Amino acid sequence: MLTLFQFTALINVFGCETYLDPALFAARLGEIMSKSLFDKYGGFSTVSKIVLTLYDRLLDDDDVGPFFDDVDLPSIIDHQTKFVSSLMGGPASFSDEHIEAAHRHLTINAHHFDRLQALVAEVLTEFDVDPADIDTIVGAFEARRGLMVE
Repeated sequence: MLTLFQFTALINVFGCETYLDPALFAARLGEIMSKSLFDKYGGFSTVSKIVLTLYDRLLDDDDVGPFFDDVDLPSIIDHQTKFVSSLMGGPASFSDEHIEAAHRHLTINAHHFDRLQALVAEVLTEFDVDPADIDTIVGAFEARRGLMVE
């Protein structure tokens, strides 16, 4: 049983006609429940700002900054924006083979990867990403650790 407050909130979110039609209500609820983190936080516009801020931190970091010496930074940032978008449920996708090939020539150890994750979490916090969503995104990075770390 819904309280009056819950009922009013549903009417405000879905509209009266949606709430009165069970099929329309279920469809609308499904849309809201399935909204990706990519959409929730503003799509490519926000993700690109997150990645630019992240790269400012990475480049200034003594541990991971040297990995970005002598690289085509605009290209890396473009790829990383698409990669982070994919981790957040956006339209881009990267295969494990692609990720592994892009990092194969680097000597990335666990400390470097841990530092990357810490910087990602720090930047996401600054962009007011919910802690549970930060855990999800950092967890998606973690799931790919074996593709990058020796």
